[in-house]
Amino acid sequence: MAYNGKLVTVFGGSGFVGRYVCGELAKRGYRVRAAVRRPDLAMHLQPLGPVGQVQAVQANLRYRWSVDRAVEGSDHVINLVAILAEGGKQTFNAIQKEGAASIAQSCGQHGVGLTHISAIGADEASTSAYGRTKAAGERAVIDAVPDATIIRPSIIFGTEDAFFNRFAKMATLSPIIPLVGADTRFQPIYVDDVAQAIVNAMEGKGRAGTTYEVGGPEVKSFRELIEQMLEVIGRRRRIANIPFPIATLQGKILGMLPNPPITADQVELLKQDNIVSAEAKADGRTIEDLGVAPTALASVLPNYLYVYRDKGQYAENLD
Repeated sequence: MAYNGKLVTVFGGSGFVGRYVCGELAKRGYRVRAAVRRPDLAMHLQPLGPVGQVQAVQANLRYRWSVDRAVEGSDHVINLVAILAEGGKQTFNAIQKEGAASIAQSCGQHGVGLTHISAIGADEASTSAYGRTKAAGERAVIDAVPDATIIRPSIIFGTEDAFFNRFAKMATLSPIIPLVGADTRFQPIYVDDVAQAIVNAMEGKGRAGTTYEVGGPEVKSFRELIEQMLEVIGRRRRIANIPFPIATLQGKILGMLPNPPITADQVELLKQDNIVSAEAKADGRTIEDLGVAPTALASVLPNYLYVYRDKGQYAENLD
């Protein structure tokens, strides 16, 4: 494989989505600089390309000098950094608003293009701090880099995901699966499709200065997704819908734990559907408009959820 001579810095490159984005960039011949807080925990990125093609560097969004150091010399920057729950100094405001602003302002000062990954649900009027800070981050990005591309995915699934894996593991331990917002609708998107859409956008296959909403080919309720997961792993479990008031109280209590199973802010997010809007479809701002045909759940879930079957890979009727 020949290098194309261009360097792309990926903030959050060692995370779930990040490893796929770095891999897609490497396949297309880019040199990749993964900007992460702990480079020693990003060694799994190195095999994505030949020796030296993918390198991790230290960067912390709370320190502008480290952001500038990571951006300097890049041909393009991709920002994937996000959190689902606050902890210590890692707050929504610090990471998703101020951190996004730091990256965008650095890109603007260095004359570097930017692709920013947000989320469906980003809304300045959201009752969720996650949603409000995502929207504030988007605004900061456009202010600093007007031609930046913003991509808002629905829930992302894949081998290392924290969604299906979490509930599948729960199903191996409990006869009941509690859900908050069982009727809330999602449009799950395969992580490899997201990575391709991001790199396609970076390469100019979308419209500059545009916000895209990306989702998979299926819209399903939370309950329907868990039922499909249970079918894949061959387990029968009762699904119990937790009313929002009770879930909010639970979230306030559990949110005080490290790595909480749910927070009050996440409960607020679950009150709204997480699907591609009609406006995005009408305006040509979907994953298909970035040149990617999204992958169906049924063609991917059995490939990694089989480990939660009673007999794992040796279970009968493997898909």
